[in-house]
Amino acid sequence: MSAAITVDAAYRRCEEITRREARNFSYGIRLLPRDKRRALSAVYATARRIDDIGDGGLPPDEKLARLDEVRESLRRLPGTAPDDPVLLALHDAAGRLPIPLEAFEELIDGCAADVRGTTYATFDDLLWYCRCVAGSVGRLSLGVFGTGAPGLAAERADALGIALQMTNILRDLREDRGNGRVYLPKDDLDRFGCNLEFDGDGFADPSDRFAALVRFEAERAEGWYETGLRLLPMLDARSAACTAAMAGIYHRLLARIVRDPMAVTRTRISLPSSEKATVAARALVRRTA
Repeated sequence: MSAAITVDAAYRRCEEITRREARNFSYGIRLLPRDKRRALSAVYATARRIDDIGDGGLPPDEKLARLDEVRESLRRLPGTAPDDPVLLALHDAAGRLPIPLEAFEELIDGCAADVRGTTYATFDDLLWYCRCVAGSVGRLSLGVFGTGAPGLAAERADALGIALQMTNILRDLREDRGNGRVYLPKDDLDRFGCNLEFDGDGFADPSDRFAALVRFEAERAEGWYETGLRLLPMLDARSAACTAAMAGIYHRLLARIVRDPMAVTRTRISLPSSEKATVAARALVRRTA
C-alpha cells in the first residue's frame, strides 16, 4: 500500500469517527471544502480520543497514564509519520496547515483535571478549565480555517470555545452530577444557595434558586458568545459557515435552557436533527451569499 493511499485511509477513518461521534459539530464540518474538512476531522478524532480516555471506565491512575501516552505521541509530531491512522491524518494536516498542536496539551490538562475530580472555587478557575477543553479546540480549528489576523482571531476562537463549554456544562448538569462532577464555581453555588445535591430523582435545590443560578450562568455564556461570534468576519466564507453552524446549534440549546431552566434536571436537552440541519443550511447561505 502506498503512502498516499495510507494517508487517504487515515483521513477516511477520522471522517468516520467525526460522523459517528460529533453529533453537533458534524453539521458544521460538512460545510467545509474537502481539504479543510479532512483536516478538521483529524483534529476532532484526536480530541475525541483524549476525551474518551477521560470519560472511560479505566481506574484514574490508568487514565492519567494513557493521557500521558497521548501527550508524548503528539509531542513527536510532526516528525516521522506514525502508524496510527488518527495521528497519521493529523501529521499530514499539521504538515500543510498552521495547526497549533501544543493546544492538545491543554485539552489533555483539562481531561486530567476531570479524572482527578477537580472542582472550581471561582469563575476564573472555571475559565481555566473551559479554555483547556474547549478554547483549545477553537484555536486548533482556527489553524485549519486560517485568518489574516491570527492573534486576535485566536482570542475570539478561545471565547467561542468558552461559550460552547459553558452551554455544555449547563446542559449536562444532571449527568455530570450523577458522575460525581460539579463544574459550576462554588462562589456561584453559595451566592444562589444551591449545592446540586440529589434528592430522589432530581436536585434538592429549591426550583427558584436553581433557575436563577442557571439563568445567571447562561447570561455569562451569552457574553462569551458575543465576543466569540466576532470571529466570523475574520474567516473565509466556508470556514465562517462551519463555525456559525456549530455555534448556532449550541446557541439554540442555550436559549432553550434559559426558557426552561428546570428542564436540565429532567433530561439532556438537544435539538432534533431537522433543526440542526436548518441551522447549518442557513449558516451556509448567509456566509456564502
